[in-house]
Amino acid sequence: MDLSESDRDHLKTLEEELWKAETRFNKSYMEKVFSPDLFEFGRSGRIHTREDLLSAKASEIKAQFPLEDLKIRLISDNVAQVTYNSHVEYGGVIESARRSSIWSFTDREWVLRFHQGTPIG
Repeated sequence: MDLSESDRDHLKTLEEELWKAETRFNKSYMEKVFSPDLFEFGRSGRIHTREDLLSAKASEIKAQFPLEDLKIRLISDNVAQVTYNSHVEYGGVIESARRSSIWSFTDREWVLRFHQGTPIG
């Protein structure tokens, strides 16, 4: 199975929505996007559960778009990996990280299963 252009566009949009406050902190929306077994290895090195991510306090997100060097590849039937570099301003300082997300296609939608951020620079 190859990813359709529509799936590629949708995965790009889903990934970008994780970096926009209006979608990232919309709990009912994220409950649909986050798989029940989601966890994240954060840029800080901490492990975040789905519940941690859903209960995060809403705040401004100053991410740069488009996401740099975004690539999408199918790693098995109905499982895709999205990789890119993020550049986000925290307290006046731009912090960069290499990012990797694993998305699974369920009955009718892509859901986020895993995410990792590794600092660069």
